[in-house]
Amino acid sequence: MEIKSRRLNSNRETVRQLIHVINSYISKSAVRIQESLKYSPVTADFNFDLKRRFNYISLKNSPYFATPVSCPPPPPKKMNFDAILGLIGEMGPYQIKLMFLVCLSALPEAMHSMIAVFMTADMDHWCEVEEWSQSVDDCYVLRDVNTDQYLECMYQYRNSSIPRSIEDGEVVYSRCSKYDTDYPSQWYDGYYAYNYTNSTIECDQGWVYDQSQYKTTIVNSFDLTCEKQYLADTSQSLFYLGYLFGSFLSGSLADIIGRYKTFFIAILVDFTAGFIQSFAPSFWFFCIFRFLVGVSNISIYLMSYVIVTELVGPSRRVIAGIAPPLAFSVGSMILAGFALGIRDWRNLQRLISLCLLPCLLLIPILPESARWLMARNRFEETEKILQKTAKGNNSLDKLPENLTEMLKKEQEASRSQQSTPTIIDLFRVRTLRRRTLLLYALWFTNSLIYFGLSLNTADLGSNDYVTFFISAAVEFPANLLVIPFIESFLGRRFSEFILLAVGGTCCLITSFLDNETAITAVAMTGKFCITASYTTAYIYSSEIFPTTVRSIGMGSCSTIARIGSILAPVMLILGDIFDDLHLIIFAILALLVSFLVLLLPETRGKPLQNTIEQIDNRIDKTEKNVESIVQEVKGVSGEKGTQTDETTEGVVIDKKMEGHDNVSYLPE
Repeated sequence: MEIKSRRLNSNRETVRQLIHVINSYISKSAVRIQESLKYSPVTADFNFDLKRRFNYISLKNSPYFATPVSCPPPPPKKMNFDAILGLIGEMGPYQIKLMFLVCLSALPEAMHSMIAVFMTADMDHWCEVEEWSQSVDDCYVLRDVNTDQYLECMYQYRNSSIPRSIEDGEVVYSRCSKYDTDYPSQWYDGYYAYNYTNSTIECDQGWVYDQSQYKTTIVNSFDLTCEKQYLADTSQSLFYLGYLFGSFLSGSLADIIGRYKTFFIAILVDFTAGFIQSFAPSFWFFCIFRFLVGVSNISIYLMSYVIVTELVGPSRRVIAGIAPPLAFSVGSMILAGFALGIRDWRNLQRLISLCLLPCLLLIPILPESARWLMARNRFEETEKILQKTAKGNNSLDKLPENLTEMLKKEQEASRSQQSTPTIIDLFRVRTLRRRTLLLYALWFTNSLIYFGLSLNTADLGSNDYVTFFISAAVEFPANLLVIPFIESFLGRRFSEFILLAVGGTCCLITSFLDNETAITAVAMTGKFCITASYTTAYIYSSEIFPTTVRSIGMGSCSTIARIGSILAPVMLILGDIFDDLHLIIFAILALLVSFLVLLLPETRGKPLQNTIEQIDNRIDKTEKNVESIVQEVKGVSGEKGTQTDETTEGVVIDKKMEGHDNVSYLPE
């Protein structure tokens, strides 16, 4: 009888240990399932409940347990901000309405950015002959009546006084010199100055400009010709230098005074600087306010991007992030129509500046970012905005009770774990350092080529307005098709590789083409790919950087991109000196970086890494196999004797998940 009792107790202990091993494995499976679902706050309750049910499965009723084990009550729910949005709507009617209104600001912002295509456009010009100035003015009467007659009238004076040469089988007239002779007071048919002298002098009486396509640009307003011809592109580099300063300034200001105030301050500055710029009496006065427009312009875009992405939940953030680029594309297309109807850069600039004024109507409509308010411990205002959002989404009844207390607890918990990252952290670990440098190269290349191709549309066809419209139009489907492309079997890495490689190849092919139609078609294909590549870089980079340094990582990438945009006009100057050199440089960079992208990890369908240490670890602790789990559980069982209860097991799993966000602990 005693032997039988010992055998029964031994079997009971064996089964007890086996139950705990199985229970541990089930808990681990629940954690993995939860890890795959954690990005959807809607499933937060389901995740916890799933894990809890696995831990306290019907094994508790097993006759082999010495004492009955009852299922404890669930712990208080931890509702973070994203989980609340999941309840009231991650992207409901209220958020969609605000997104649409905010993105309207991207329309004039795009026009201010791309107006340089028309405002700094080159105009054919030659030296003025003062004796014929009145006769030339008479030609302008024909400009709006018949373009061919206007050009015929203008060219007869040019052909009589300007030296010419043959280049590539075409007659080319000098832009900076004329024949040095005494011209008759009245031009007559058949007069040619070369018949009287072959000596030339520089333009000493000003220039005559071909106004068949543009009435005025800054070229003829400030006589940016000959040795000053590169100043037009320099002004655009100063504009993008304003982008660089604006990125830093708006980011810091938005963290201090909020997204709402920063957004509307940027709109007011953009309107004021743009309007004053249109009255510029000199080139350098123009450059000062062009720089200020750049500072405020990028601030509007960044704030609109931040506002729309902070309005929605995490599973809709990628979709929301594409809204500002789509609006930018629409704004560029509208600009083509405005520029076609208004061919004076000053009036065009004033119209674009006035388009910013309707954005001020959003002041009583647009709320402050609820996330920013919560970060500033303004919980009552945060709750009011969430209630307004829930009401707009018809989900007011889904808001949890004691919302303010929940937000306070979340903020306190996040602050207790929060450390202030610096840019040095991006280079502290070898793996992250390598990835950061590769992303810098990716952003620099995309920005350089994107702005280079956008500003170069005037050289891609005979009609600047049509070519620019096509260039802007291809951006819309490029941004729209990014999501299905990167979510396909290709993933982020190979999508980026293909887009960048095809874009670079198109730039290379364009440099060897002569037919205008072929040049436009191939160049627009390249613009399509580069635009999609740029948008993909935003998404891809945010998934590569770990949570602790994601903000500083994206900010530094944006800074590197601004350097690329500053250099884009310089590349166009090189293209003027050496035919199509800028396209060849674009092609080499794109092809080189496309292969470097293959050194980056794939992120599609994978959980975001939260700490720098997770990136450097070769083996993720959460991916240990079942055998190691069993051994750890047995080890704990051996140390604790027979006290392998639910609390102990919860601690084991919790230790294994240490360092991972959004994972609910097992109940203790």
